[in-house]
Amino acid sequence: MEHDRVVALEGVHNFRDYGGYPAAGGTRVKRGLLFRSGQHVGATDADLAIIDRLALRHVIDFRGASERSTYPCRRGERFCGEVIAFDGETANLAPHVEAADGVLTVEGAHRAMERIYRNLPRRTPVLWVMRQYFAALARGEGASLVHCLAGKDRTGMAVALLHHALGVHEDDAMDDFLLTNSAGNIEARIAAGGETIRARYGAIDDDTIRVLMGVDARYLHVMREAVEDAHGSLDAFLADVLGVDAAAREALRLHLTEG
Repeated sequence: MEHDRVVALEGVHNFRDYGGYPAAGGTRVKRGLLFRSGQHVGATDADLAIIDRLALRHVIDFRGASERSTYPCRRGERFCGEVIAFDGETANLAPHVEAADGVLTVEGAHRAMERIYRNLPRRTPVLWVMRQYFAALARGEGASLVHCLAGKDRTGMAVALLHHALGVHEDDAMDDFLLTNSAGNIEARIAAGGETIRARYGAIDDDTIRVLMGVDARYLHVMREAVEDAHGSLDAFLADVLGVDAAAREALRLHLTEG
């Protein structure tokens, strides 16, 4: 099933369909509507032709202005979707790059990533994009793509919260989160991320780079715990902070699930 989810592209990493999971009330999340990926600066013409065929109505970009300027996304000739992004910075650096500061060991990298995930639900610009993400999906206007720089941290949190809102089992949501570690050309993605990290911080060993460019179940657990500590539950966070109340959840289920 993992292979079936991945959209094989040459220059865009971690591009995949995150639908298809069983959801609340015996339904299933639709396929062909929900896509996630890393940035598209290296997209080839062939990649763009494949992406155009998805007929994306919305592209939700969690990157900040400086990330978008440094890594501008290429668009296909037929692209006519709405790009939703924050007019400013959503993070000082991409989370995996921020986490690399001062990290010299594998375990240090894990601890740094846990700190990042603990703080993600408190980052106001990230939450602004998150609200636009849920609002766009609730309108049911067609296929969407959500991405950040590597397509794993800010994107991973957004997808996990949508899966929760749709009633996807926590184990399935975690499986989708962890697909980052094997989806597509993982070695090329690690190499590209390692080049960026080392250019900023100097020599970091390969095993530590691999941790920074991947995900771990403990990261999503930490994010959920931080939300529950601050808001009581994921449901309260969705409703009170992200505007995903009962009516919005019903709209999401109407447009994004079947069966």
